[in-house]
Amino acid sequence: MPVPAILFPADPLNPRRPDPHFAWEARLLRELGGEHHLVDHDALLAGHAEQAVRRVPRDRGPLWYRGWMLPSARYAGFATALAARGCALLTSPAGYATAHELPGWYGVFEGATPPSTWIPTAAAAVPGPEELAAAAARLGGSGPAIVKDYVKSRKHEWHEACYIPELADLASIGRVVARFVELQGEFLTGGVVLRRYEEFERLADGPGGSSGDHSGDNSGGGPDDSSGRGSGRAVEARVWWLDGEPVLVGPHPDAPHHDVEPDLTGVRPLVRMLGCRFVTTDLASRADGSGWRVVEVGDGQVSDLPHGIDATGLLASLIAA
Repeated sequence: MPVPAILFPADPLNPRRPDPHFAWEARLLRELGGEHHLVDHDALLAGHAEQAVRRVPRDRGPLWYRGWMLPSARYAGFATALAARGCALLTSPAGYATAHELPGWYGVFEGATPPSTWIPTAAAAVPGPEELAAAAARLGGSGPAIVKDYVKSRKHEWHEACYIPELADLASIGRVVARFVELQGEFLTGGVVLRRYEEFERLADGPGGSSGDHSGDNSGGGPDDSSGRGSGRAVEARVWWLDGEPVLVGPHPDAPHHDVEPDLTGVRPLVRMLGCRFVTTDLASRADGSGWRVVEVGDGQVSDLPHGIDATGLLASLIAA
């Protein structure tokens, strides 16, 4: 089987070069003897997948993508356009959606992640009061929670469009959810999710919150935050898994200089059960010291790397897969 190549987004201002955000990954890949090709991310988002992949050689064979987040439907179009050129993404559209959207992975990680429930919505429709009341009841009907969509939240508008202090206050739920949907607009993905607020250990500096942002915050929404605001951001790790094995463990991109050593004992079997080849898990340490919680799962192709991390092992594993 041919050695996999990696696709990166092209620089919008210079389509023959990688997007500046991913240029260092492309350089490292070349140093490792790997091969990369460029795609037009804007064309992918616009639904013009054939145009987006025109620079990818025909019959290239297996490919990974490392780039900006794509909606699941656009990723499916991406895969179809590449298949027509004799190429194959090593993460299938179904696998991408499973890891990328909370309803796809939640069933496997339930019990290891904050309790969650969701309401599918059409476009940017706000769920009605009865739907929101039923969702709150499914989370126990009292206590704090956060609101997000299937992929992202608005943590930077914390009190306005993310944090719900009390699920018993249905008017507050309606107000926060309505503002969240308004701000997400066309970028709202899948539906509205309510997640239990949980307290995590916090760093001494920086803004609070456990972000779980996998994409570099590029799709119009704020990064996910299921932990709340405290006196510093949550102690959080990002773990990169390939075929059920951790190939890179590091800090979350929002706190790239904080060393973390999460316990992966309980997470490893869940990642394997999920059955997706290339995924990330964001883990946060509980405030009471009782262990680590999975605060987010993501597709590894669109999960951001923290600044300054050594990604040699990760990229070497991808081109050896």
